[in-house]
Amino acid sequence: MGWNYIKVVKFLRSKANPRNAAGMARFGINPKGTLGVSMPLLRGLARAIRKDKDLDRHVLAGRLWKSGIHEARILAALVEDPRQVTRSQAASWVRDFDSWDVCDQTCLNLFAQTSFAWDATRQWAIRREEFVKRAGFALMAVLAVHDSEASDEKFLRLLPLVRRAASDERNFVKKAVNWALRQIGKRNRNLNRRSLVFANEISRQDFPSARWIAKDAIRELKDWKPRGKK
Repeated sequence: MGWNYIKVVKFLRSKANPRNAAGMARFGINPKGTLGVSMPLLRGLARAIRKDKDLDRHVLAGRLWKSGIHEARILAALVEDPRQVTRSQAASWVRDFDSWDVCDQTCLNLFAQTSFAWDATRQWAIRREEFVKRAGFALMAVLAVHDSEASDEKFLRLLPLVRRAASDERNFVKKAVNWALRQIGKRNRNLNRRSLVFANEISRQDFPSARWIAKDAIRELKDWKPRGKK
């Protein structure tokens, strides 16, 4: 089966599940343009699309994103070629984020694989817009897990951004800040120790969000052990 934009959107609409969409809304997912299509189905569709060698996935991803359909945007991130993603495209997409799952899935499946991922995480982490800022820290967390070649020093330079953002009381921001701190602190023993130092500094900030971020991170990082260690 050859894929194109019309066929993909038609397929997505055929799999719409209002009950799933309602359940997603209860987890803080923006219901606007949401069909209720599950992630396993989206991943299966993405695999099928990537097998179509005659398809320009970059063009398709752009059209899917512009559709405004919630699941189509997640699918766009799954099928897009990270080598063709420009900084201006990423800047445009990140401004469109209006739901935490689209933000996180795009950071995980696409932005982390771009050549400018490290620049993006630093730039977005200091932005004011809620989901742009979340993207900065979600991308930071993803890099901490998946960029095995990155030096400790690169992550140490990110920790001041975590400390700076800890005062942001917005739920989707503070959870991403916490996520980034925990993932950096679980890379190795050195970063674990340094992350705990930052977490303790954050705990002394006079903001409820900072105290929550620090308490949750300290609890997890104190109990952390390198893989294979008991």
